[in-house]
Amino acid sequence: MRFKSGTDIGLKRDENQDAVRCEYFGHNVLAVVCDGMGGEKAGKEASTIAMEEFFQRFSDGYSESLDDEEIRKLLISSVSAANSVIYTKAKLDFNNFGMGTTCVAAFVTDKSAFIANVGDSRAYLIVENEGVFQITTDHNVASLLYEQGRITEEEMENHPQKHMLVRAVGVEKTVQTDTFIIDYEDKISLLLCSDGLSGYCTDDEIYDVIMNSDFDSVTEELINLALSKGGRDNVTVAVISE
Repeated sequence: MRFKSGTDIGLKRDENQDAVRCEYFGHNVLAVVCDGMGGEKAGKEASTIAMEEFFQRFSDGYSESLDDEEIRKLLISSVSAANSVIYTKAKLDFNNFGMGTTCVAAFVTDKSAFIANVGDSRAYLIVENEGVFQITTDHNVASLLYEQGRITEEEMENHPQKHMLVRAVGVEKTVQTDTFIIDYEDKISLLLCSDGLSGYCTDDEIYDVIMNSDFDSVTEELINLALSKGGRDNVTVAVISE
């Protein structure tokens, strides 16, 4: 199992409010991407807190004897731990009003990938000779309207409320986390990213860059792709491959 990650402030923002971290747990890999939001400094603080709390909770609860359901529940409780700390901090300081963050996490073993997400940072499955396939569901207004049948898929892609979240870590007292489990036999490749990549680049463009890049340079090339589109947001990526 190997991983590469990277983050860039982009070309339009004054601060990078994204965060990314990947670590080994034995032969397994945990990767997390967070995209903070809020007032001045609050977004950066939210993503930083989320990352620290998530990894602390996961590390405290993890053992190699956990079964699939226990791993899934540990991912959920790790998001909840981050949610509680951010929510409390925002309540105690009006300067942090509205602070929150997305969170997408992947824990990959030699037979399964466990995905958890809140917000619109994404996890993709990379399938050679086929493309990239979004695993997660975006928790934003546009996706909600699409699920309700009120707009088309094409309208969703260009909707003015595409970046308005309906779910995020730290905004409410409790948070609902989506989870997914993908079982595989021989190998698996995953991409985690903030919407600084997925919001401005098509799936086909992302797939082409991945297929035409060496593994050591793949995250840098994905960031360059987003920058070539105008770099209007912070861009953060993590690639895990068996």
